Amino acid sequence: MAGYGGSGVGSRRESRERAMSLLYEAEAKGCNPLGAVLDDLIVPPEPFVADLVAGVSDHRDEIDGLIGRFARGWTLARMPVVDRSLLRIATYELAHRSDIPVGAVISEAVELAKQFSTDDSGHFVNGVLGQIATEVRPPSVVASGGAPANVEN
Repeated sequence: MAGYGGSGVGSRRESRERAMSLLYEAEAKGCNPLGAVLDDLIVPPEPFVADLVAGVSDHRDEIDGLIGRFARGWTLARMPVVDRSLLRIATYELAHRSDIPVGAVISEAVELAKQFSTDDSGHFVNGVLGQIATEVRPPSVVASGGAPANVEN
């Protein structure tokens, strides 16, 4: 089994899944900032997991603002917690981790939404992240890292 945060696709997916779980837990516990959930772990998380959770926590206002702009008809409070957590992670990656291709970020978020959330979550997450990607990644960056995913569900 691949370890968290390595170079393989599976390990990045596992890391995103773990980060999603930690953000879910942080909301359930009322942790503020969200990154405080990392302090309660007996075994420290892998570096990529820690980066995702800390990045979401550190940039939460910016991330939530972007999600709020593009999640038409939805407030963050109304979204399923899993969707909100995945959107926050992916938005952090799109805005602050230009080393990760747009298509990979969106595809992973959509697949996790389909696996862990509602029947409509994959489409919803794909639509919101596609718009965010267009906003935060200039065309030259998107072209070199892949166009925003148009994932079919």
